[in-house]
Amino acid sequence: MTPKTSAHSPAAAQLPLRERKKLRTRQALIDTALKLFGERGFDAVTLDELCDVVEVSKRTFFRNFGSKEDVALAPTQDLWAAFLDVLEDCPADGRTLIALFEDALVAAIDRMDAEEWAERALQSRRLASRTPSMGAHGLAFCDRTSRTALAVVERRFALPGTGDVRAHLALDMLLAAFHRALDGWVAQPAGHTRTDLAHRLRAACAELPGALTTKAETRA
Repeated sequence: MTPKTSAHSPAAAQLPLRERKKLRTRQALIDTALKLFGERGFDAVTLDELCDVVEVSKRTFFRNFGSKEDVALAPTQDLWAAFLDVLEDCPADGRTLIALFEDALVAAIDRMDAEEWAERALQSRRLASRTPSMGAHGLAFCDRTSRTALAVVERRFALPGTGDVRAHLALDMLLAAFHRALDGWVAQPAGHTRTDLAHRLRAACAELPGALTTKAETRA
């Protein structure tokens, strides 16, 4: 799964004109959708209306996205597409699997366009928090991405013993840490940058060993 390139990124400038136009259309659909959904609510904006505002056909929309939920969740879906791309190329250099996953996700965050992606991701997450259908769609996407990531691990790396179970658990822990980091990032009053999200992810992952050893004590 190849991560999407921003219409304004240096990589986009190297694409053929036709591909740049497709990319600009995709970006326009995302930006317009997030704006309209944010102003009026996800359910109040029809797909026909979104396409009319961007001046594209529904056929063009469905060449880019599978549903309204997909366009609204595009920022984080693009991030996880980049994670899978990094996972395909990262070396098996003795790191623990959870460290490899963490490094791959941080590298994926770094591939996103700094200010543009961060603003879109913030709008998307705030919208998802009040839109049940986006939450359900996001869970389905997370499941598909997890299965793809585990298939990459199985194909590329030799894991000892119960490595398949441990790979599942390591990825589950990464996802939990990412969601804690993302929730904190969205809730903060300012400073919604790629760099800050990566720092929050690192901090959340650093708490994982302690989470496994913390004992529940009876309150005094």
